[in-house]
Amino acid sequence: MKPLEQLVRKNIWSLAPYSSARDEYSGKEAHVFLDANENPYNDPYNRYPDPLQRDLKAQITKVKGIPAEMIFLGNGSDEAIDLPYRIFCEPGRDNVVAIEPTYGMYRVCADINNVEYRPVLLDERYQLYADQLLAATDEHTKIIWICSPNNPTGNSLDRDEILKVITGFQGIVIVDEAYSDFSSQKPLRMELAAHPNLIVLNTFSKAWGLAAIRLGMAFASPDIIAIYNKVKYPYNVNLLTQRQAMEALKDPFETDKWVKLLLGERTRLMAAFAELPICEKVYPTDANFFLAKMTDAQKIYDYLVDRGVIVRNRTRVQLCQNCLRITIGMKGENNELLSALRQYN
Repeated sequence: MKPLEQLVRKNIWSLAPYSSARDEYSGKEAHVFLDANENPYNDPYNRYPDPLQRDLKAQITKVKGIPAEMIFLGNGSDEAIDLPYRIFCEPGRDNVVAIEPTYGMYRVCADINNVEYRPVLLDERYQLYADQLLAATDEHTKIIWICSPNNPTGNSLDRDEILKVITGFQGIVIVDEAYSDFSSQKPLRMELAAHPNLIVLNTFSKAWGLAAIRLGMAFASPDIIAIYNKVKYPYNVNLLTQRQAMEALKDPFETDKWVKLLLGERTRLMAAFAELPICEKVYPTDANFFLAKMTDAQKIYDYLVDRGVIVRNRTRVQLCQNCLRITIGMKGENNELLSALRQYN
């Protein structure tokens, strides 16, 4: 890895971050707050939330096994995806490399930040080859994006190939593990100490069932997290979100129960799809969804919409022609989907 100072944009490295009122005191007990121009009434919602979400990070540390100083919390994973462009990529000059197909926000954020986006196609099994990703880089490549388990394909990518990318690239490698709770593969966040150029993303939106509160996570070295915190908006995670996440973290076994139920339904639903005459192939998955190649994805999608059942049509995505992406729902929802498809002709 190049020295971090060489990877970070010069203006970001020298940036003096905004200092909020609540950043300017620490380590002391206080009960009178006259520092932030807040309304003294309507407690607790009159007060700005902790800008570094200290209590919440302490709880996440217990569940995820990552020290608080290596955790960034953002307004959904979208914030954790956007910030690296603003931290590392000089607009109009630098570029990023990513697998294809994959989660669309990596490209959207590249376009917003005026950063060249270089997709590298996966093979017919939706697997990556480290040499191909590395060959797409040049001296202006700052980030390589990898999503595993991948979206929309659902499969975990070859761990050895991912590690080859991480060790073979001098810049930043970001591995999005949004769906790792549904996979048996060991999360790469557990190997951060060995890879200072690695950033691992995770979210409360999937296994934790908290998509509505918009809370994403980035795990990385303390030096990288410090830069995240320097660039983010001061109060990027609101009090309601922090409180709801804290409540969920009190009972992680409830999340484990949901994951087991979804994995059981995933097995059942995929087996049922394989028996449908209109399904040509069901792809392997390690996520809470699977990809299915259909005889005519657009017509089947429209048919399902007419019956109030919504899946995702991925037929316009590279390597996903005539494919539908099916999220695993509750048993009754999955049965309704199957019933509709069995009546399709």
